[in-house]
Amino acid sequence: EWATELQALAQTGLEYGHDKFDLERYQRIREISAQIMAQHTGLPLEKVTDLFCCESGYQTPKLDTRAAIFQDEKILLIQESDGRWALPGGWADVNITVGENAVKEVKEEAGLDVSVRLVIALQDQHKRNRPMNAYSVCKVLVLCDLLGGSFQPNLETVDSRYFALEELPPLSTGKTTAEQIKLCFEACHASHWTTLID
Repeated sequence: EWATELQALAQTGLEYGHDKFDLERYQRIREISAQIMAQHTGLPLEKVTDLFCCESGYQTPKLDTRAAIFQDEKILLIQESDGRWALPGGWADVNITVGENAVKEVKEEAGLDVSVRLVIALQDQHKRNRPMNAYSVCKVLVLCDLLGGSFQPNLETVDSRYFALEELPPLSTGKTTAEQIKLCFEACHASHWTTLID
């Protein structure tokens, strides 16, 4: 967490600083933050630098949309190549809305057409999911209505199925936890839902 905060401060300083000596200091702080991250993760410094120190401007959280789709009291999960399961979703693209992104991700990963009904929750990934990312992530859990379609083989997922809450498969917890799925069930069954915000 300290390395992440140092990197964000350095990135902001590099964007808004004017003094050449301060800019040099901010760059060094950024390098140190990458070294700390590499030391504690075991990843090569070059990889950490590429992932952790590649942006400019004021650092803000990334958006990750996750769609909750229900059928016969079961929730749809997609299976990734490592065998673990998650709610369909992914990083929000810059040229579409959060809702459009949720619809797009479901189509790409599960082959289904859906419409967005409501936002279940806005969650801080660092508070809810493990392992943690080097950057801050806001997870947007969205309840969707199924319109049609069927699973199609694709580059991201190997299967999709519906699961009851009490029979969940091994989850990709960095993307989806059992607690998040339980929250989706609660939102689906609620007569009125108020979006939860971390």
